[in-house]
Amino acid sequence: MKQDKISILKQYLPEQSAPIIAAWIDDYACEFKISKTRNTKLGDYRPPFRGSHHRISVNYNLNPYAFLITTVHEFAHLVAWNAHQNRIKPHGTEWKNTFKKMMLPFFELDIFPLDVKKAVVSYLQNPAASSCADKDLYKTLKRYDAPKEDVLHVEDVLENQHFTLPNGREFKKLNKIRTRFRCLEVKTGRMYLFNPLAEVKLVS
Repeated sequence: MKQDKISILKQYLPEQSAPIIAAWIDDYACEFKISKTRNTKLGDYRPPFRGSHHRISVNYNLNPYAFLITTVHEFAHLVAWNAHQNRIKPHGTEWKNTFKKMMLPFFELDIFPLDVKKAVVSYLQNPAASSCADKDLYKTLKRYDAPKEDVLHVEDVLENQHFTLPNGREFKKLNKIRTRFRCLEVKTGRMYLFNPLAEVKLVS
């Protein structure tokens, strides 16, 4: 049964990391789900509730390094919850320290390419709620995604140019406010703030 988990996980993770994650799934009695793409999050953790097990889900379409970092991120929530339950902040000091500790085995196995390793080490100085929140780590991980035609980031779109999201919604890029870009949805006239690294397509 454990060998089956390892075989499945190897399809999504760097090969050397699969046995460790498979062991965590068993040791922590976790329901681990490889999920469909979700635009709002890369992974998710849910604590036990009314007799259920810990539950973790990770988006299936992440590249192996992003999948591994997201998986460790969610398992760190599980371990922090076991130790503290709801007495801590979701991404507070306890979670950060747990996340750093749980990343160590993968550094010892030398799993990451040098550029990813450097970005992860920098990120771990003060890990955020999501790897997407760290621009350097996010950009470095995106290098290992499968190529996508005609896709670019919001920060690369010129001011007043129009772009669309994967769901077809069309926006006009306006000015930058602190770390995000203000964009006007063409159909509704509503304003939205976009992460600079959100993936979009230009309207020709």
